[in-house]
Amino acid sequence: MKGTRAAIRYAKAVLAHAKEQQALDVVNQDMKSISATLNGNTDLQHVLQSPVIKLSNKKAVLKEVFSSVNTTTEGLINLLVENNRIDLLGAIAEKYGELYDALKGIHKATVTTAVPLSGELEKKVLLKVEELTGGTAQLENKIDPTIIGGFILRVGDLQYNASVANQLNNLKRDLVNNSYVAQ
Repeated sequence: MKGTRAAIRYAKAVLAHAKEQQALDVVNQDMKSISATLNGNTDLQHVLQSPVIKLSNKKAVLKEVFSSVNTTTEGLINLLVENNRIDLLGAIAEKYGELYDALKGIHKATVTTAVPLSGELEKKVLLKVEELTGGTAQLENKIDPTIIGGFILRVGDLQYNASVANQLNNLKRDLVNNSYVAQ
């Protein structure tokens, strides 16, 4: 992704400033709002990325769309406009959310299943993830019918693949490897 390193640097700076101003939670809500707005509005994305539209016009649009944000968030928007980096706003908002969650000890877990998890099973998985990570967790359930059954659990950099498709692939690989040995 273009500008990811810059987005991380800006997000870290905003997080530090928000912590200093004791506005971590408010700025986090602003960043969620910015991320949701940008992801849901392709026209706004095009405006921010357009080299034809003047920076002053971009700033005016953003002030109108995000009129009720915290002064820290407003300062970020102004800084990005001044540095001609406003196209990074969405990436910065996402990175800020990740840094905020890490600071608060919230772990994001993704469980991929062939069918949606029931409420009871989702609670069990969430409790297990919280037990493994030692902190609070948020669970996202992705549906992928190609895994046939079972599940794939991802928490941070860790992945546990207990899908039927993975087990079939392992069995196939073992059979192919053993057939060459037997000959």
